[in-house]
Amino acid sequence: MENNNPDYVYENVIQINDADSSRKYIAKVFTWMFVALGISAFVAFEFATNISLLRLIIDPTRGGFTGLGYIAVFSPLAFSLVMNFGFNRLSYGAVLTLFIAYAVAIGISLSIIGLIYTASSIFTVFLSSAAIFGIMAIAGYTTSMDLTKFGSILIMIFLGAFVVSLINFFMGSAQLSYLLSFVFVALMIGLTAYYMQMLKRIGAGIEYGTAESKKLVIIGAYVLYTTFINLFMSMLRLFGSRR
Repeated sequence: MENNNPDYVYENVIQINDADSSRKYIAKVFTWMFVALGISAFVAFEFATNISLLRLIIDPTRGGFTGLGYIAVFSPLAFSLVMNFGFNRLSYGAVLTLFIAYAVAIGISLSIIGLIYTASSIFTVFLSSAAIFGIMAIAGYTTSMDLTKFGSILIMIFLGAFVVSLINFFMGSAQLSYLLSFVFVALMIGLTAYYMQMLKRIGAGIEYGTAESKKLVIIGAYVLYTTFINLFMSMLRLFGSRR
């Protein structure tokens, strides 16, 4: 059937280019996300298997965190604030350096889980988290539903839950921690889909070859990496087998 719309070809070309641009951007984002996961896994393994390194963050006499241990636990928050609020003022090299340092700090923090949970349960929960994350990432990328309002609500709930979790870190309530784990699992599942749709749209409008585009790739990797780590840790608290 003939189509007399003069914009028909032009519109379809733009849609194809946008789709290709999104796929290219998402591929780079996931590449850097996997790099960060690799760095964290390596650092966590080194600290967990080296008693000298582990003693830098855990005091063997009283069983609590050392000063460096507290820095390792809370430094990711500082990195997050700098990356979020200093994005426009930071160079690509600075953003990349912060991202790698963030992955190292997370790795140091994750080394402690080997002392709490069995290796088999860590591996099982990791695979389960990866499967859920992958499913929701695909759903967020392919859905035609606008998740903007949905994502905004989830982010507000996450901020509230995060503040409560910080307070509970010092209160030490096991019941509240258990409840928060359910909340964070649900939030991370929903946010994975939302972030994927958001990154797909960013990729469609990105101008490649600029410093800004390179920074956006790192920020996208940071967002997905953080979401996955939060999902994994929350599921581990719920389903991990303790030693």
